[in-house]
Amino acid sequence: MTDQTVTPAALRIAEFSAQFPVEHLTEAAIRTVGRAIVDTVGIGLAAVDEPASLTALRYVRSANPMTNSPQAEGQGRLWTHDESASLTDAAFYNGLIGHVLDFDDVSSPLRGHPSVVMLPALLALGASRRSSGIRLASAYAVGLEVMVKIARAMVSDHYARGWHASTTIGVVGAAAACSHLIGLSVEQTANAIGLAVAQASGTQASFGTMAKSFQTGHCNASALRAALLAEAGMDAASDALDGRQGFIKLYGNGESLDEQMENLGCAPLELVSSGLEIKKYPMCYAAHRSLDAILDLRRTLGFSAEEIAKIEVRSNYRGMVPLIHPGAETGLQAKFSMHYAMAAAAVDGYVRLASFTDEAVQRPAIRRLMAAVSTEEAQGASTPRWNVVSVTLRNGQRHEKEVRVLRGSHADPLSDAELQEKWTDCLNFGGYSDPDQRFFKAALSLERHDIASLTAAMPAPRDNTR
Repeated sequence: MTDQTVTPAALRIAEFSAQFPVEHLTEAAIRTVGRAIVDTVGIGLAAVDEPASLTALRYVRSANPMTNSPQAEGQGRLWTHDESASLTDAAFYNGLIGHVLDFDDVSSPLRGHPSVVMLPALLALGASRRSSGIRLASAYAVGLEVMVKIARAMVSDHYARGWHASTTIGVVGAAAACSHLIGLSVEQTANAIGLAVAQASGTQASFGTMAKSFQTGHCNASALRAALLAEAGMDAASDALDGRQGFIKLYGNGESLDEQMENLGCAPLELVSSGLEIKKYPMCYAAHRSLDAILDLRRTLGFSAEEIAKIEVRSNYRGMVPLIHPGAETGLQAKFSMHYAMAAAAVDGYVRLASFTDEAVQRPAIRRLMAAVSTEEAQGASTPRWNVVSVTLRNGQRHEKEVRVLRGSHADPLSDAELQEKWTDCLNFGGYSDPDQRFFKAALSLERHDIASLTAAMPAPRDNTR
């Protein structure tokens, strides 16, 4: 039974969210949020024609009297189209398209994707309330802080058991972020958190299917709904997170949140200390260290795929948990396949958006090399994270490379120029244009814009019949 002398975690989070001062954000922190906006929106635009995106668009259109206005009063813009939908449906659709390609940013301690599970909700809600860019940045900081602190207490076993931590833990942080954005009271925010827990969901069984990105869309809609219902007066259990029948007990092993709640909001914030990791490759992050390794080996040694006899990949304990499709048959499955990642990198010398079509996965050279890949996780600690790739050639030569710090990580971030290159690649892939880099520049100067004007500057499709 919960010790009644201890303040419930939901209330402690609510106090942090309601009282967090915008002034605590540094210029660098605000810029980090702007970079996250660029990355998330760009990836969503690139996914416009993906089957999951088209399915979600049909659903949203059927549920809403669509308008030709990209920002109708009280509604949210669909990023890919000059149309609006209800706030929750816009958050759902944009949250789904932002994750379809599995190219969106990562938080290592979360074991998941923070931006895509809250920025679609924050942008829709912020535009409708005419929120400032600074207020959105502080809301993002609050949401990330909550997600990561909860994850530090419980995510290792939670994730290993098959939960999709981005959405199960993410919905709590996203609800706190939405609550902060619209200025909910402590009591209202605590209720929003309880309502978010009531909707927390998502499993790794969905990886490699459309349901994975459905989960991120649902997370955004759930968080936004929780905040709006709490604002309207709906209450929830105060011990929804850490009570006897709460989230930590049911989704975890009853771990204590006390230590992490004590550190909630303490300097430096998680936005600064653990930061964000912007993906260089459009697939599951668990394969990225190995991709860095094999691409470096191929570039340095100059061997061809035909010369390879076998590829062996080793990692830290639980380092390859989400890579559940060794024999991937489709582009979506290939995003969760170390075997495909190694084969594609060896055959093509790159891994890009175009690498994840069904046709690319079925190439004979790829199928042969996938069969030559083996994986092994070491026993022991799950951190620090590392991957070792060994390539054995047909002539008997064996080459090996270990990678601990991957490119795009918080320790080795992409430069603004590299981010702009990714942004442009995403726009080209989706058929969009950003003349004079208008949206890119606006997002990276977030403190000078409000959210309505920022979303109004989103790139338009080259083909307006989409």
